[in-house]
Amino acid sequence: MKFIEQYIKGVWLIEPVRHGDARGYFCESFKRADFENAIGKVDFVQDNESQSSRGVLRGLHLQRGEYSQAKLVRVSQGVVYDVVVDLRKGSPTFGRHVAVELSQENGRQLFVSRHFAHGFLVMSDVAQFQYKVDNIYAPQAEVTLRFDDPELCIEWPEVDGGLLLSDKDKAGLPLSEILLMLEK
Repeated sequence: MKFIEQYIKGVWLIEPVRHGDARGYFCESFKRADFENAIGKVDFVQDNESQSSRGVLRGLHLQRGEYSQAKLVRVSQGVVYDVVVDLRKGSPTFGRHVAVELSQENGRQLFVSRHFAHGFLVMSDVAQFQYKVDNIYAPQAEVTLRFDDPELCIEWPEVDGGLLLSDKDKAGLPLSEILLMLEK
């Protein structure tokens, strides 16, 4: 695997080495020793999977405090536009984001350190999204950053049929309010 740190420290793009022939391909999607040599020790405690249809936008989600989560995300079917926003207090890149396309075709993964908001937009008819986390989900610690906050300057791709969001994601908070919550 090739580990490429992004311009925001704590975010890594991981490209697999695929060995293929007429039958298909084989690749390692996670190897603890390689991961720890490149990124450091992370103790993943749970694997999650979601399936969504074209236009579904999930996020931007963050768990605060002791429930903050690091994530290793990938797409096993379809294509998503994946976005992470730096919400680390005192970070020189606070409020800035990294956006990448993850797909079954490119096999890329994204590692996201703790204290980042995360979300994705489904660009294909269907997408299966898989992720490892290093902490349990705690609903009382979750906050949603507004995906279209102008302060973030995220250029979400256009999708036929428009965006589909949950009520929780529609009610996301602007960065200014999230900042106040993080200062407490």
